[in-house]
Amino acid sequence: MKSRRHAKILELIREMDLETQDELLRYLREAGFDVTQATVSRDIRELRLIKIQSGSGRYKYSIGTDSQPDMASKFYDFFTDAALSAEAAGNLLVIKCMSGMAQAVCAAMDAMVWEDFVGTLAGEDTIFVACRTESAAKAAQEELKKLLKGS
Repeated sequence: MKSRRHAKILELIREMDLETQDELLRYLREAGFDVTQATVSRDIRELRLIKIQSGSGRYKYSIGTDSQPDMASKFYDFFTDAALSAEAAGNLLVIKCMSGMAQAVCAAMDAMVWEDFVGTLAGEDTIFVACRTESAAKAAQEELKKLLKGS
């Protein structure tokens, strides 16, 4: 549940300018997470979220560059726990996940820097990754399959 909540937090701060823990708490509860202020505070610390100035001049939560190594470990945890397969199809990579987990895996993936990934799209149990080239999709498939075998 914690990994799904963390993925939802990353998704929320990517999509909205959240300025306070109270706002984050409210949106998590609306999304069906039964959380307390203490839990949200702990999640913010664990995800190493920072506040940056938004275009409007107000401060909002952000991932920040210091959390990149931590996000890599989160992605590997999400991926090994939830992913079922990874297959290249041309320059696309199709990742099948357990039902309801694709968005969590995708949010963690998006928080990392993948040089060969142009963009991602997640549904309920499938992630589509547009890669720059067909060879990049094949290389990513091989790396992700190694993770699957290790899980």
